[in-house]
Amino acid sequence: MNTMNSAAASPLLHTDIPLGAHLVTARRGYTHHGIYVGRGEVVHYMGLSSAWRRGPVAKVTLEQFASGRPVSIAPQAGAAYTPHEIVARAQSRLGEDRYSVLCNNCEHLCAWCTRGVARSLQVDRLLAWPRRMAQAVRALLASPEWALAQIA
Repeated sequence: MNTMNSAAASPLLHTDIPLGAHLVTARRGYTHHGIYVGRGEVVHYMGLSSAWRRGPVAKVTLEQFASGRPVSIAPQAGAAYTPHEIVARAQSRLGEDRYSVLCNNCEHLCAWCTRGVARSLQVDRLLAWPRRMAQAVRALLASPEWALAQIA
């Protein structure tokens, strides 16, 4: 991933970011995602970024998006759209206010803009552990003799 420190960003650094780039910046315990739409602006789902109140998809400056943290450009492997199409898709969602941590967050938005499929790897990882535990419990319940033999 290409990284830049937005705290030191100047208008010249904005030219280093390709149009339609999927941007990522670390937050406490998660990463925040947005789409670079040019002229130093990013479209992102504000989500719970402001006093834990739900916020809409908005266009903000790169500096506002970064919030003083380094910004990385996520690899575009699997992008289904051209940079201009990605920007148009991101801007088509401006004002949307249906944020959901598990099924419609900033990473879902960026994946939809770039690949056409709303997906969040952070959510997938978060939910993987309970799924694995549920599968283990189902396996134990399906074979109680095996489970009892393991205890004995």
